[in-house]
Amino acid sequence: MTAAPSAVNRKSQRPASRAAKVLEAFHEESALGKAYDWQLLRRLWPYVRPYRSMIYLSLFMGVLTTGTSLLQPLFMRDLLDDGVLAGNMSELGKGAMYLALLILSERVLAFFQIYSVQVAGAKSMSDLRRVLFEFLHQLPLSYFDRTPVGRLVTRITNDTDAILELFASGAFNAFSDLLRLLGIVAFMVALDWQLALIAFLAGPPVFLLVQAVRPRARAAFREIRGKTSRMNANMAEQVNGMTTVQAFGQQRSAAHEFDEINSGYRDAIVRSIKYESVQDAAIDMVASMCLAFMVIAVGYHSASYGTLVAFNAYVLRFFEPIAALAQRYTLLQSAMAGAERVFSLLDTGERDAPPGSTAPAPHGDPSQCISFEDVSFCYKPNVPVLSHVSFSVRRGEKVALVGATGAGKTTVASLLLRLYPVTEGVVRVFGKDVRGLERGELRRHFAMVPQDVILFPGTVASNIAASDTPDLAKVEAALERMGAADIFRTRVGGLEALVDERGENFSAGERQLIAFARALYRDAPIIVLDEATASIDSNTEARIQRAMEELLKDRTALIIAHRLSTIQAADRILSFHQGRLVESGSHAELLAKGGLYARLHGLHFGG
Repeated sequence: MTAAPSAVNRKSQRPASRAAKVLEAFHEESALGKAYDWQLLRRLWPYVRPYRSMIYLSLFMGVLTTGTSLLQPLFMRDLLDDGVLAGNMSELGKGAMYLALLILSERVLAFFQIYSVQVAGAKSMSDLRRVLFEFLHQLPLSYFDRTPVGRLVTRITNDTDAILELFASGAFNAFSDLLRLLGIVAFMVALDWQLALIAFLAGPPVFLLVQAVRPRARAAFREIRGKTSRMNANMAEQVNGMTTVQAFGQQRSAAHEFDEINSGYRDAIVRSIKYESVQDAAIDMVASMCLAFMVIAVGYHSASYGTLVAFNAYVLRFFEPIAALAQRYTLLQSAMAGAERVFSLLDTGERDAPPGSTAPAPHGDPSQCISFEDVSFCYKPNVPVLSHVSFSVRRGEKVALVGATGAGKTTVASLLLRLYPVTEGVVRVFGKDVRGLERGELRRHFAMVPQDVILFPGTVASNIAASDTPDLAKVEAALERMGAADIFRTRVGGLEALVDERGENFSAGERQLIAFARALYRDAPIIVLDEATASIDSNTEARIQRAMEELLKDRTALIIAHRLSTIQAADRILSFHQGRLVESGSHAELLAKGGLYARLHGLHFGG
């Protein structure tokens, strides 16, 4: 049982490989600049402001709680001096009742103080998560191409949870702690200023300690947030690629990679614990020494027994807000590290341009349904995927795009839907530059059937309708038109059959049928088929082919395909080679030319 941990330890001591360093550079985020807590708190305020009444209530309850806490030692003094020591049972009973009421009142007020601030925090962070989620939908796809999904998940979950600790820990009630500390100082001076001086000697060491720990704690919590992000990204990659990992026997390598990440996360946690423990232990040590000096001082200083008991209670309470402030400051460091990363995402300059932010070119011919005008595009700088592509598609025309893998066919569809911004040139839909259209308005014109179908957890009907409230009659009509209704009726639950994550409980052919039904349900004027029949068997393809004519009737279609048998009936075929449009014509015309399409056709059909 002890061999495994030692093996893990030996693994974690291996020097990082070149591949591991590349992975670390990909997963680790750029170092953030110096953080200013007040600036970050000001940026958090708009999310807290709608619930400020609950924050104010918590602060008010904190003031009342402080008052009831400060009065308790005074009642203890009177209870002892005027009741117990004086033998006055009447005063003893009255003092005990008042003390009990004060303690009960403090607990009730503390409940409302904590409850109100934590509810405000939960609602504020819910709003912040919603803003982050909506913001992600505004980012261009190029951002997601190079950003690990686990990092984005960390932003919305772990980092916002760290900010929530501000409320859960009562850090917003630090005002109450400070008020309590000032009140204790005033009462201690009023009771016995000479003994109070001994307690006050603890202030400078504690202040110097907090100042020494502060930058180190901030650095540790920053590292924790970064390591959490990297761990989540690695986990997402490993789960999504589990088939490849197991098929190629990469379990050991994957485990080693995760162990390196996990060890870094563990070390960052240990460092933060060390700083927090040093801080707490030092404060406790100073408090104990302070009490010891007071015991010695009492031998040279006369005071009533009740006064000594009350003063001892105030001394203990004196260090409680100090320790609470130090602890909440530590949590504040964690929260600020999370806030830095949340706002660094919101500050990204890669948000998709809103309509009108780029001046659209003059209107083209509105009779042209789709128009590409000298369009060039690069996913990476100076690496062109499309070069000076120009073509147009008339209303109702069926145009096919063919070419080898990487020729740029799918990129054409991506630019048409404004998933990526063009590098040069203009893309028009119904004569309008897509850059001048609101994305929702633009995409309502399209229904897309991709090769890799994405299904979401829900039901067959909700996936076909792409909505939580599908029109079941319309869903069934779409399946009937495809001749595929019988396939889904026979499943348990029929149209309400549950769909697992990524649709894993459906075959590739069934997922593709759902994608075609989704396009029929949308009933858009333009259909984009991107390798739509590449992953289905011949029987399923026959069902789709029977419905294809009805699907494309009175619609414009852009058909991207490797299987040339599916596009021979297209009105026009565009041949792409290395990002350039090299041929255009009908099936017969291109065969007669003997160019690229003819060669592809010959390879495909063995001629």
